[in-house]
Amino acid sequence: MFSKQIFSLTGILALLFLCGLSTAAQRARGELHIEVHDAQGAAVAPAGELVSEANQFRRAFVTATDGRYIAQDLPFGVYRLSLHAEGFAAWSNLIEIRSEVPVSASVTLGVAPVTAQVEVNDSATLVDQSRTGAIYSVGQQAIEEQLSAQPGRGLSNLVNEQPGWLYEGNGVLHPRGSEYDVQYVFDGLPLTQNHSPAFAPAFDADDVESMRVLTASFPAEYGRKLGGIIEVTTSKDAPSGLHGLFDAGGGSFATVSGSAALSYMSGKNRFSVSGDGFHTDRYLDPPVLENFTNRGNAGGFSASYERDFSDRDRLRITVIHNEVRFLVPNELVQRVAGQRQDITNGETTGQIYFQHAISPSLFLSFSGSARDASATLTSNPSSTPVIVSQDRGYREGYVRGDLAGHRGHHDWKAGADSIFSPVHEALQYTIKDFTLFDPGTKSPFAFADSKWDIEPAAYVQDQWHRGNWNVSAGLRFDHYGFVVQESAWSPRVGVSRYVPSLNLLVHASYDRVFQTPAMENLLVASSPLLVAIEPVVLRLPVRPARGNYYEAGVTKSFLGKLRLEGNVFRRDFHNYSDDDVLLDTGVSFPIAFAKARIAGEEVQVAVPRWGRFSGYLSYANQSGIGQGPITGGLFLGDNAANVLTDTSKFAVSQDQRNTARARVRFQAERRVWLAMGAQYGSGLPADTGGADFNTLVGEFGAAIVSRVNLLRARVRPNFSLDAAAGAELFHKEQRSAEMQIQVANLTDRLNVLNFESLFSGTAVAAPRSVSARVKFTF
Repeated sequence: MFSKQIFSLTGILALLFLCGLSTAAQRARGELHIEVHDAQGAAVAPAGELVSEANQFRRAFVTATDGRYIAQDLPFGVYRLSLHAEGFAAWSNLIEIRSEVPVSASVTLGVAPVTAQVEVNDSATLVDQSRTGAIYSVGQQAIEEQLSAQPGRGLSNLVNEQPGWLYEGNGVLHPRGSEYDVQYVFDGLPLTQNHSPAFAPAFDADDVESMRVLTASFPAEYGRKLGGIIEVTTSKDAPSGLHGLFDAGGGSFATVSGSAALSYMSGKNRFSVSGDGFHTDRYLDPPVLENFTNRGNAGGFSASYERDFSDRDRLRITVIHNEVRFLVPNELVQRVAGQRQDITNGETTGQIYFQHAISPSLFLSFSGSARDASATLTSNPSSTPVIVSQDRGYREGYVRGDLAGHRGHHDWKAGADSIFSPVHEALQYTIKDFTLFDPGTKSPFAFADSKWDIEPAAYVQDQWHRGNWNVSAGLRFDHYGFVVQESAWSPRVGVSRYVPSLNLLVHASYDRVFQTPAMENLLVASSPLLVAIEPVVLRLPVRPARGNYYEAGVTKSFLGKLRLEGNVFRRDFHNYSDDDVLLDTGVSFPIAFAKARIAGEEVQVAVPRWGRFSGYLSYANQSGIGQGPITGGLFLGDNAANVLTDTSKFAVSQDQRNTARARVRFQAERRVWLAMGAQYGSGLPADTGGADFNTLVGEFGAAIVSRVNLLRARVRPNFSLDAAAGAELFHKEQRSAEMQIQVANLTDRLNVLNFESLFSGTAVAAPRSVSARVKFTF
């Protein structure tokens, strides 16, 4: 049966790839090849700048002595290219990047007294006139100026600031109400596993140049996890010679951190290596104010080699290793008992990427990676109510091939990829306090299992531009072969119309999605051995979620300085994904409900740059309703009694109705900046399980319980006011020194993120905290 499915799938992949050779598609990033000369044809080596306000992208560069420069990994959009050379007239023009196929720009600089200067304003790049859905970009300045009160959350904090995204406890990101469906795309490598701080090591923000955040109008090349896509691009624009950076920081909660990087570029070869690490006494979000046992330590390194064999061929090899060790925060009763639980998460990845420009309109790329990820949990003998240990992980192989092209009004792309992953899980527990469990619950218990996960996919997509109209369309095929065997076709379509007289873009999109279940602890939840845990057990295979996403919106610029984004959306799910906890072990695993509907509105006013000011103001309104019965997961005792017949509706755990955020940045003088930010949330659902007020106070303390409206079963609104400042202490050629300081939660307000949430427990946000760092570059 399995071999027959693979044979059929191979035929489909081959057919789609061959169709791609003759159709006319797109990718999220392209590149620009620049060649500069004078009127006699001699090479000129000017300084240049690329700016796209819509993408929050700004890069300064110097061309080589032969007048050539290659700008890699440019997000699709419109850019202002400016060139300046002594003795020549300044030159600027608009460049559009719409395809993975490289764009060539040959520029002739005129002599300054003879040729008049042509000036192109950045306002022309404020609105991407070809977009068919909402995309929020995070530029290098925002990334460099981000300081997190809790290490390991630098990038996710920036994502959390975007409309439609919000945190639950422990830095878990939720895009538009989705659980466990966030996908990072790291330099083209999709990472579909949970990368929140409790599940995986963090990315080093010093290596990142830009990010783009998508929640709708997904290209067909993206699949598996589609609650939201976070495209992360590392910096590859290194000047010739040896260069590096070093930064060191520290702050509240005994936090210290540091990172260093070196790069060397000579001719067509580029080498880079970096390392980072931190220690903190507040890594996760604790369930009580006292912040018991919450230490964390992390370290990692990366190395890469890149070579341009010619203007058409490039090879890049990258190796990354990261590891984080931390303690699980205790509740009051666990602190009294002397509980200690240690978690170690490690990840090692090797990636290879090769690209070849077949012709000026046809582009081929291949990539592959191997990844080894592991997670271990151990408990000391004083742990309560259970002593638990776990060892889980996987070795993932990933291969991908893509063909992209440009023809007429079309930018197209077709390709195929597959994941091959042997997964292993081992779990043991011993109950210490039997009064908290149903009679007959088995103790001790041991589980171990392993299984292959195979997920092949293929796609075709096209983006058509004509006049002021844009249409994106794609079709994706996915096969899922882990706990269950399922396949699906996913059509995607988006349409937009740009109205030049109003500087207005109107867009609408539809995405059919096929979302695979979270891998973490899925074997535990699916194993027949779990039937022996309790007298009453319900175990259902967790199937992939299927959803229909709808979005409509507008983008408009005002005065050439302001950009307004407004969107309305709806998401309809079958087999809606969530997570639950096995007994009281703290081991979470995926579950699924019959259906869910999430709808809302988002508005953002952004000022990329207006004199010395920049910033944004955003508001999101969202409502998420789930409905039973349970369609997948493991349920024990009382929880298993009626889940197959309970069709009641409930607010999903990410159902925060109102969210508002704002930030203002002021460039006080050339080398000093100041910033203020604020965040407000109306509060997430709370589920006390019928416990009375005094019982809750005994478990969590009066201060935390006071932050919950027990009658409405909602956490009370949260609010945080932050301030930051930075200064450039020294700058000469490639050498510089900078310092930065940030104060989070200035008012020291007690903010409860979750309280006895149906599936997420209790988590308290950080109190007032100070972070600072210094950075040196050469």
